[in-house]
Amino acid sequence: MTDLSLPNLPGGLPDKRQVAASFSRAAASYDSVAELQRTVGSQLLARLPADCAPARWLDLGCGTGYFSRALGQRFTTGEGLALDIAEGMLNHARPLGGASHFIAGDAERLPLQDASCDLLFSSLAVQWCADFKSVLSEANRVLRPGGVLAFASLCVGTLYELRDSWRQVDGLVHVNRFREFSTYQQLCADSGLKVLSLQSRPHVLHYPDVRSLTHELKALGAHNLNPGRPGGLTGRARIKGLIDAYEQFRQAQGLPATYQVVYAVLEKP
Repeated sequence: MTDLSLPNLPGGLPDKRQVAASFSRAAASYDSVAELQRTVGSQLLARLPADCAPARWLDLGCGTGYFSRALGQRFTTGEGLALDIAEGMLNHARPLGGASHFIAGDAERLPLQDASCDLLFSSLAVQWCADFKSVLSEANRVLRPGGVLAFASLCVGTLYELRDSWRQVDGLVHVNRFREFSTYQQLCADSGLKVLSLQSRPHVLHYPDVRSLTHELKALGAHNLNPGRPGGLTGRARIKGLIDAYEQFRQAQGLPATYQVVYAVLEKP
């Protein structure tokens, strides 16, 4: 059983090439286990302004293109762009359509012209960006006046059950350190974009056992890319320690895994 969790953010960052390679490898299995991703993305879509009718939209961190297709169905008269850092995800998404163009690129350095989009939609992607200030700056640059940036991300509190269980086993880095919600608040306030809404909401999934959770994280490509992570397979004694510790969180529905999701809708003045 390998050690699985999510790539680390502030305080020792994963190499972007590792992130891209990990998600590329997961492209074929991703949609089969992406319950959280579909739920969060659907809720983000529902938070878009009622009068949102973009002539050109961008699905930023499009993954397998699930929400590129949803955006294409919603905004039938607009031109759609889909961008991801993982070539494997783009190769999976491209034949399924939804967007007019599929682009390999980085949210911190968008390969797009100034004032070229009316909507930037990004669901559960920007948590992998080390320099979120640059993400916001690029959004401001690329959006037309009146354009909207809608993003969902993860903050501190995500997978705390797994983190706390590992802490009882050893002192190594097994689970991601995400930004504080207050950091999102500050960066958004300073971005030059108008904050229409910014909230943090917990989403709790339940699993019959720890292996089911770690298998899902691996299938999503969201496994442990932390600097200082344990190498190789995890020993039986430590796995038993993890299982015993996690059992303390068990609820009637199963073992909980909490994701603390940030929802934000910002507008360019």
